Amino acid sequence: MPLLLAPAPAPALRSVLGALGSPTAVREAPVSALRTHQGPLSPDHPLPVHVWDDISRPGGTPHTRLAGWRFLVRGGERAVATAEARLTPDGWTFARFCGGPYVAATEQALAQAEALTAPLQPRLLSVPELYMLTLWLHHDTASDGAEGLPAAGDLLVPLAPAPPGIAAHRPQRLADLLPRLTLRLAPAPLLREPA
Repeated sequence: MPLLLAPAPAPALRSVLGALGSPTAVREAPVSALRTHQGPLSPDHPLPVHVWDDISRPGGTPHTRLAGWRFLVRGGERAVATAEARLTPDGWTFARFCGGPYVAATEQALAQAEALTAPLQPRLLSVPELYMLTLWLHHDTASDGAEGLPAAGDLLVPLAPAPPGIAAHRPQRLADLLPRLTLRLAPAPLLREPA
């Protein structure tokens, strides 16, 4: 079943296209694969990036906020980087190019998700408290991608590198993964010195 991508806001896409069309922005990018790529570069697979703040809050419902849109930057057959657009008081603007392991991990997770049978809307969900990024496969395919909360039946695919104890690239229902995430954030018990 093909994934149902939410369309990125047109100004966000334009800001990324402007950066990709700027020799200076590409030449000064901190991503060597982007700087050294020969040939055209194009944005692909727009994904809204949601941040899950305060995941360790007990008894609370998941609270996320839209942080921007991330595009895989294709150079030929593969992604060589990502490009991000952020919403500012003046509108959408290009934020940065990124490289590193999350580029290939995002591409791999999207390929895994394509093999699933249910229609799902892909998003990215960042969990800053755990230094973790997941592909969030949202059940509401009609939503615009900028809103909505993770639901118990949504699937999360932790991207590599994942935190210790969390399997990378293993799709898991939010309801199953959430207890393990909150356990990882629980304070360690204080050790008492022997009397």
